Amino acid sequence: MTGRNLRKQTISKPRRTKNEVSGSETVLEKIKRRTPWIFGNKLRKPKIIFPKLKFPKMSLPIPTRLLGLGIIFFMLFILQTGVVYLIVREPPVLGMNSEGVPIFVIPENIHDAFIIESIVASILLIFCSFGFIILFYASKYVYDKRFADWMMVIGITIILISFGLLQFMLYIKIPKRRVR
Repeated sequence: MTGRNLRKQTISKPRRTKNEVSGSETVLEKIKRRTPWIFGNKLRKPKIIFPKLKFPKMSLPIPTRLLGLGIIFFMLFILQTGVVYLIVREPPVLGMNSEGVPIFVIPENIHDAFIIESIVASILLIFCSFGFIILFYASKYVYDKRFADWMMVIGITIILISFGLLQFMLYIKIPKRRVR
């Protein structure tokens, strides 16, 4: 035979039925074969034809990163303020000392807080977070060194000021040791 004759000849394999193929029997067919008195010949697997529904496609605008960041900061502000503490304990908004001068921080009491104290502490924490965001944006301006340096100075300044004010609030709140 030549090469041309091989191309023209088609090798046809006889089609095998499902019973001739090994391993093609389904579990339901095996159960029906072994227990004909339960299922009988009338049991068939139901075929459900689902309708093809066409829903109108909606395209919603994707919110900007700034909006997402604003929502995250708002949630952080609410959580850092201690809303649950404020609702459960119902502390006063502002206090007074013995001379009638308003005080914003309960002195020498680490376990209680005024509402204004919680809000101020949360604002300072948010400012500290903004300082770190400014530091992150300073790393994006590598080619404009002067602008990047200014952003780094501003970011570090905001972080240090907010950290210092938070430490001052804690210094007022922590009980002082009395030396005898």
